[in-house]
This record gives sequence, C-alpha cells and structure tokens, in this order.
Amino acid sequence: MRLKITNYLDVISSWCFWAEPAWAELKRRYDGRVDFEWKIALMDTIGLPVSRNQEEWYYRRSGLMMRSPFMLNTSWYEPVLEEYLPPNAVAEAAKDFGVNDDRVRLAISYAGLREGRPIREWEVCAETGAKAAGLNQRELLESARSAEIDKRLRESTAEWRAMQLSQRPTFVFDSEIGDRAVFSGWAKVEPLIATAEAILDDIAFYQSYRAHHGEPPPK
Repeated sequence: MRLKITNYLDVISSWCFWAEPAWAELKRRYDGRVDFEWKIALMDTIGLPVSRNQEEWYYRRSGLMMRSPFMLNTSWYEPVLEEYLPPNAVAEAAKDFGVNDDRVRLAISYAGLREGRPIREWEVCAETGAKAAGLNQRELLESARSAEIDKRLRESTAEWRAMQLSQRPTFVFDSEIGDRAVFSGWAKVEPLIATAEAILDDIAFYQSYRAHHGEPPPK
C-alpha cells in the first residue's frame, strides 16, 4: 500500500515558488515511502495580476509572509498575456526526455522570478531548461511547442479545476486505502508532514490487520 502526493502548480506562480522548500522537504523526508508527482495547473486571467505594480504588491505580501530576505523580480511579467505557456510547456516536455524531477521547472522559475529573465519567451525557457537538465535545446523546444504537450497541459489543468479549487500550489494526498487530503494554497511544510504521517499510520494499520486476519471476506 502506497501514499502518493501530487503537486499541482504553475511554473510562474510566486506562491508555488515559495512552496518549493516544503515540497523538497516532503520528498527528502519520505523518500522511498511515498510516490511524488507534479502536474501543471495553468494560471489564467483570474489568477494573474493586471499590472506590474499589482504584481509587486503581491510579491511584497508573500515575501513578508514567508520571511524572505529577498523580493521576487517582476521584470519577467507581461500584463497583456492571458497565460504563460512557454515555461510550463518546456517543464512538461522535459518529462518526455526522462527528466521527471524538478530541475527544469525550478530553473525556469528561478530565471524569471529571481533574475527577471523574460520567461514568457519560448527560446529563453528552452535554453534555461536544456541547460539545467543537459538536454538538447532544439529538441526540447520542438517538443514543448507540440500539440501533445499542449493537450497534456490542458488536461492536467482541467483535472485541477474539477476539484473546484482556486489556489496554487495544490497538494493532493491519495492512498490506496482511499484516504484523500487536499491543501490548496499552502506553502508551509508542517501541516503537510502531519497529514503524511497520519495517512502512513493508517496504511501501517491496514497492513498489520491484513497480516493478522487476511483479506476481507467477499461481499
């Protein structure tokens, strides 16, 4: 019996950026005991700021909430865009080259939110992602701009929307015994650890009970 934690995110989301240490700690703490996966949940005009000034306001608020010694950089932001496909598509495309970890999306996120690079541009994202994972930039870009990758982004975003949530990141805990917990908009690790421990304890109980009593009788 296994526990799986899925992280629904947008690569350009500042709140997803602040949640990365919590995600990394979960992966470190439960390595080998829990299955981890991240999926894209594209932000749209509802979740995006309408101006750079508004973006800076959000960055100040979230930075203070997370006690950050630095402020995020808004130079990457382009108010006229309704969504940011390049950073998310490049991160998703890297999976097809065997890069299923966080390297590519973290590199792109850092390039934009810390360095202010124009990650709204396909070439910038492909260059950053390829360098982070040792991939061929041209091949990565070609894959990222494919219909297949776009389809996957739309499907995972629809999957997230079906849960009727409004905040990213969203951490979804699912176990084979039917336990489910959802944290939408959380960036601190303590409640996530407490939930993982509770579900793992339930799993241990089921395994112990099965060892002593066998499979349940048929209905």
